[in-house]
Amino acid sequence: MGNKAGSASCGAAAKSSRTLTRLAARLRGAVGRCIADYRMISEGDRVMVCLSGGKDSYTLLDLLLSLQRSAPVHFELLAVNLDQKQPGFPAHVLPAYLSSLGVPFKIIEQDTYSVVRRVVPAGRTLCGLCSRLRRGALYRFASENGITKIALGHHRDDIVETLFLNLFFGGRLKAMAPKLLSDDGRHIVIRPLAYVTERDIERYARGRGFPLIPCRLCGSQQNMQRLAVKKMLAAWEQEFPGRTESIASALRRVELEHLGDRRHFDFAGLDVGRITGLTDEAMVDEPL
Repeated sequence: MGNKAGSASCGAAAKSSRTLTRLAARLRGAVGRCIADYRMISEGDRVMVCLSGGKDSYTLLDLLLSLQRSAPVHFELLAVNLDQKQPGFPAHVLPAYLSSLGVPFKIIEQDTYSVVRRVVPAGRTLCGLCSRLRRGALYRFASENGITKIALGHHRDDIVETLFLNLFFGGRLKAMAPKLLSDDGRHIVIRPLAYVTERDIERYARGRGFPLIPCRLCGSQQNMQRLAVKKMLAAWEQEFPGRTESIASALRRVELEHLGDRRHFDFAGLDVGRITGLTDEAMVDEPL
């Protein structure tokens, strides 16, 4: 009886290991394609991986370390965590984990928690100010330490959610670019997980057993607009599987002439009839 139970346990463990191996290979492939598509990392880059202690940033670091070993170019990785002095934050977890991996890392200490709690009125979303303060601290560190790329852990679903947040609540058609130049023009930000789904990251994080640290600011806010958008997309995905991926693909196939932003397309100078010599009748291809 004992031997049968032991064999069943070993079989389940082996199956779980094979599943994780296949998942890891798929995620490495997706991240590798994303890096190649947007030329995110070049020879000699010093890449700062922003590590929060959440599933996304752990997965980002893990996959970049794996790709670093076989990449056709040489680049450095530096894991950086901003200790925001949240009450009860287990400050020992990340240093112990990163030391066990032998990964170069730096912990920046800055009490943004107190600032956010003091400035933001009760009941209002904390994420806006928190992210600006965090971004400022990380950009400052990057400038002072020769960082050439700043890697963030936003995934495909974050990008799609941001599209709808801006659409519904900001009146803008805007998401998150996989690679961008910061507003001050001094930093290149990359999002290598842009092709990876949150569901796969959750599965990978469980399989790898990352020592997750919950955020006591964002995670405690149940009235966030992002949460409403996430629920909406989940309902859509359940009814129409593949819809989220279709939206994500659309963000990579933008046709500016079929939108209405005069800053990005010269509608005023567009006169097809004069340019081609076509008559009005010949130009009609869509109902008015």
